[in-house]
Amino acid sequence: QVQLVESSGGLVQAGGSLRLSCAASGRTSSTYTWGWFRQAPGKEREFVAAMSVSRTSYTDSVKGRFTVSRDNVKNTVYLQMDSLKPEDTAVYYCALRVGVAPVADQIAYDYWGQGTQVTVSS
Repeated sequence: QVQLVESSGGLVQAGGSLRLSCAASGRTSSTYTWGWFRQAPGKEREFVAAMSVSRTSYTDSVKGRFTVSRDNVKNTVYLQMDSLKPEDTAVYYCALRVGVAPVADQIAYDYWGQGTQVTVSS
């Protein structure tokens, strides 16, 4: 069984930065694809970014501000968030899929983290 544990989020002012991490334990592979999703209050969970072995994908609203990276030795994925905006406030979830494409479809992901709150103040 695979478990994903996310780092704590936090409160940051608009324009600031925050880095999230998510570590996997259990039987994983460096070929798996990582994903990040978020859910704002009153909204459905949405795709943020994904990273396969060779490709990354971002939703338009975070392009140029967020960067996803991975450390296969540590079985960890990171989400560097810069130039944060109040509309980035949400619970952020990491996810892992047994597949090689950085897809945005939540159904494609097999394992999920517990979620962590990110609040951006104006």
